[in-house]
Amino acid sequence: MTMIKPIIRSATAADLPHCLAIDPAFETDYVWQMDNHAHAGQIDVSFRTVRLPRPMKVAYPREAKQLNAGWQVCDEMLVADDNRSLVGYAALAKRPAQSAVWVQDLIVAKTARRNGVGGALLAGVVRWAREEKLAWLVLEVQTKNYPAIQFCQKQGLNFCGFNDHFFANQDIAVFFVKAVH
Repeated sequence: MTMIKPIIRSATAADLPHCLAIDPAFETDYVWQMDNHAHAGQIDVSFRTVRLPRPMKVAYPREAKQLNAGWQVCDEMLVADDNRSLVGYAALAKRPAQSAVWVQDLIVAKTARRNGVGGALLAGVVRWAREEKLAWLVLEVQTKNYPAIQFCQKQGLNFCGFNDHFFANQDIAVFFVKAVH
């Protein structure tokens, strides 16, 4: 496996069409399944890894129009440039009340996945958060996006919560957090 050493930089307006051209869909053999049980005044929620009977192709939960609209109001957008093309991006929103940067989107081109681009983007997010004097990084992931869940865990992020109707398509979001100071 050849590691890619991309340049991580702030996006420009000229980068946005290239970001939209990156296909965020993915394929997975696993998902995180949520189990929710209420009994005797107690609610138990758990997530477990479930192997699917066959690989599933999953669309990203935000369409191009939603992505573009989100980018127009995000506080920072970083891109990963491998000197030939853009191979990934991260859209960031400040949450000052929580002293956090919220990673709305972290997308890596299919041809660059599992080559260090996501880690480089996440390191760029941490640098930006430190410059902004923020203490936490929060990343949202679909429970269907098992590769991203594994990425979060590998990068030292910890599961910290969920929203069972977070995305427009009603997919469950799980949230991961990491201290950045």
